[in-house]
Amino acid sequence: MVIRILLTAWAVFFMSLPGQGIADEGAVAFLAEWSVPVPQPDGIIVCHGYGCQVRTEVGLSNADQTHLASLMARGRTSAAAERRAIAAAVAWFDRRVGPEAGTTGRIARAGIATASDPRQMDCIDLSLNNTGLFLILEELHLLHHHLVARPVGRGALIDGRLPHATAVLRDSHDGREWAFDSWTHRFGEQPDVKPLAAWLADPDLSL
Repeated sequence: MVIRILLTAWAVFFMSLPGQGIADEGAVAFLAEWSVPVPQPDGIIVCHGYGCQVRTEVGLSNADQTHLASLMARGRTSAAAERRAIAAAVAWFDRRVGPEAGTTGRIARAGIATASDPRQMDCIDLSLNNTGLFLILEELHLLHHHLVARPVGRGALIDGRLPHATAVLRDSHDGREWAFDSWTHRFGEQPDVKPLAAWLADPDLSL
C-alpha cells in the first residue's frame, strides 16, 4: 500500500511538468492521463479513495450553476478578487459533492494512515476535482481573470520532500500562476491560495 501511494505521487510529479500551448489544454490532458472525462456544467466525476481509485458521478443542476455564478460575481473587479471567489467556490463544491461521494468526513493532509478509506481524498484526487471545477467555471464563462492550467507537482524525495500536487490557475493578465491546494484543509474548507513559485518552494514534508 505504501509503495502504491508513493508511486502514484511520483507519477503526478513527473507528469506535471509545464506544458506548451493553451493553458486549459494541459488541464484536459492531465484529466485524460487519469482517465477522467472532461466535466460538463451539468455533471462531473468526483475522484476519491486516493489516486482517483473511487469515482462518483455527481450531477449539477441549474440551481447549482446559478449558485456558482453568484459566488463568482464577487470576483469580477480584479484577479485578486476572482481568486477569493474561486476559493469560496472550491469550498462550496466540496460541500456540494461530499454527501453523494461519501466524503463529508474528509480530513486535512490525508496520508498513508487512511489510504484504504474511500471517504478520503489525497492530493491527486483534490487536484483532479479542483481542476474539473475550474473547467466548469470556464465553460460557464465565469472566469474573467484566469486560465485553467495543468496541475503541478513538487517534491522528489532526494530534495527531502515527499511528492505532492496541486491544481493551478494562470492569471490571464500577467501570466503568474497560482496554486489552489485543498489537501491542507478538511472537508468544506477553502483551499490555500498562493503564488505557485511560493508553493513549489514550500519545505512541507508531511504528505
